Amino acid sequence: MTGPGTDPRAAVAGSTPTPTRRGTELLLLGFAVLLTLVAQCIVDITVTGSLSPELATFGSWFTALWVVAHLVVRKFAPYADPLLLPCIAVLSGLGLVMIHRLDIAGSALGSNSSGEDAPVQLLWATVGLALFVAVLVVVRDHRVLARFAYTLALIGLVLLAIPAVLPASISEVYGAKLWIRVAGFSIQPGEFAKICLIVFFAAYLVDKRDVLALASRRVLRLELPRGRDLGPVLLAWVASILVLVFERDLGSSLLLFGIFVVMIYIATERASWLVIGVLLFAGGAFIAYRIFGHVQVRVDTWLDPFGYVDEGGYQIVQSLFSLGTGGLFGAGLGGGRPDQVPVAKSDFIAAAIGEELGLFGLVAVIVLYLVLVERGLRTSLVVRDGFGKMLAAGLAFAVAWQVFVVLGGVTGLLPLTGLTTPFLAYGGSSLVANFGLVALLVRISDAARRPAAAPPAAPPKLIDAPTEVVRP
Repeated sequence: MTGPGTDPRAAVAGSTPTPTRRGTELLLLGFAVLLTLVAQCIVDITVTGSLSPELATFGSWFTALWVVAHLVVRKFAPYADPLLLPCIAVLSGLGLVMIHRLDIAGSALGSNSSGEDAPVQLLWATVGLALFVAVLVVVRDHRVLARFAYTLALIGLVLLAIPAVLPASISEVYGAKLWIRVAGFSIQPGEFAKICLIVFFAAYLVDKRDVLALASRRVLRLELPRGRDLGPVLLAWVASILVLVFERDLGSSLLLFGIFVVMIYIATERASWLVIGVLLFAGGAFIAYRIFGHVQVRVDTWLDPFGYVDEGGYQIVQSLFSLGTGGLFGAGLGGGRPDQVPVAKSDFIAAAIGEELGLFGLVAVIVLYLVLVERGLRTSLVVRDGFGKMLAAGLAFAVAWQVFVVLGGVTGLLPLTGLTTPFLAYGGSSLVANFGLVALLVRISDAARRPAAAPPAAPPKLIDAPTEVVRP
């Protein structure tokens, strides 16, 4: 009997069939929906003393989303990993609960800026599910994406560059030029550029793997690549620096360059690429710190947030107080004051979770991300083709790296970057793009777990052929 942790290539025709595990997925999705609804009820009763009249609508809508997602996976990717959907169901459900909780807090304070963002986030989740379905229906074989690698690279670069060339009035938010805002509608194109560039990185590195793995000299036990092969990583470094300079976005710069360097390491298995990447980014960050004032402010605030509490350090100080208030077990859903942290719904939703669910609750959320990333990396190991291996590894690492950078900023380990916590934080672009990312992982995992086709039957041997006498 094979399972999600075994190599399905061992299954052949005539042997025990590989289970699809869709029943397991459905059971876990039911638990995720139940957990979300219970958490929503706890928030309503704790904060308002009664259940919200919109609870039935929210519960029906949220349940319908995952029923549709399950049915689509059952039909178009029946062998997909059964843990991917339940993980994002719990994460997105907890995010909706926390956004709803912050909505209530904002309404109690009479804040017009808070508004009712939970219904909007639920609407964005529906749009994300539509993209999820579209990817699974259109992309029946992930290897097809390799044919459009350079086209996707061009699209990704254009999406990254658009906010930089637009006027600040329609592209700048909190000092970073990441948005396109027109007629009350806003989108962050960099979230979609990330996926396009990962597809390109995967196709390029599979094609150039042998060249990049060549070493010209050995220094301090590191096999350094040839100088002529440094071109790709230098271009990625220049692109990340340009994003940092013109869009004032440390998060996207760090995210894209980190993904590319790690994917080179996965492709070549040479630690020298990691050393080169770290040195290049450290050099670029130092140059940017010395030249650009906004980078200096961001770094100085990170090093001494209490010294800049009246300026840019107020967010991180309030975040640290919020995490400290939560302690080990938290104040309970609805029992804290996470609304005291600025921009808690998006940039600092991890601090809100840490305050109300405590360290144990925040660690549980991190474990969910670890499971999601582990299943993506497992898929990378099992899938048969090189492009699928690189693409699954890149997508999984993108989630892990983004979570690390975000939580590092919230806890003061890293400078604040402006990235959002995947599936948890408020933000339509991030949520929709991450649904598309998971759809690609689902498609690759289906190919990885799908039993290999049975070999064609051998033709009968001549000695086994019947003898016939032919008379003239």
